[in-house]
Amino acid sequence: MHDIKETIHEVIFAVLPIACVVILMQFTIIWLPMETFLQFLAGLVMVTLGLMFFLVGVQVGLLPVGEMIGSALPRTGKASLVIIFGFILGFVVTVAEPDVRVLAIQVDIVSDGQIGKNLLIYTVALGVAFFVGLAMLRIILNIPITYLLVGGYGAVFLMASFTPAHFIPISFDAGGVTTGPMTVPFILALGVGVASVLRGKTASSDGFGLVALASIGPILAVMLLGVFFT
Repeated sequence: MHDIKETIHEVIFAVLPIACVVILMQFTIIWLPMETFLQFLAGLVMVTLGLMFFLVGVQVGLLPVGEMIGSALPRTGKASLVIIFGFILGFVVTVAEPDVRVLAIQVDIVSDGQIGKNLLIYTVALGVAFFVGLAMLRIILNIPITYLLVGGYGAVFLMASFTPAHFIPISFDAGGVTTGPMTVPFILALGVGVASVLRGKTASSDGFGLVALASIGPILAVMLLGVFFT
């Protein structure tokens, strides 16, 4: 019960500043039509309630399940299963990520349907999935994350020289939207669970860094899409 109250307070204090700023601008500068302003207030209420339910759901379901799955996979004794399921979970969680869908819809609208939203969603999801699988391999082999980050971003800047200009900003935005409220809790919990079993609780910090790696995947994937799309 205490956690629920704390979540409600967090959401209210997170939403309150933007609500105050928009309301202040409404009655001083912009003077939106009253119908539009009322739609904003209704949307604000729905967003607040949705965030409350979502964050409670993350604490009750996503985090514990993600860590339990991460703990159970290494006990099978098969590294390939850890990597394969890391790939699968990275893909399906990204497909469910609301931020990815918002980006895909905007790109679909701006490109007049040339870059379909489903194409972009699945491209981003494949990029995340590949790098989550790579992150699982890193935990298993105890590879320093610095090497993978330097190599990954080196590949990003190399690919940028071959990618059409209009795809570069989309690719970096794709990397940003994968750090949303659905993907981050699950992937972090998964990594901590895997690391805690393979090298004990004291090494559970090895489970962190998955989000940094996972955000490289969609950047490269969208850049590749741009190269082949044109």
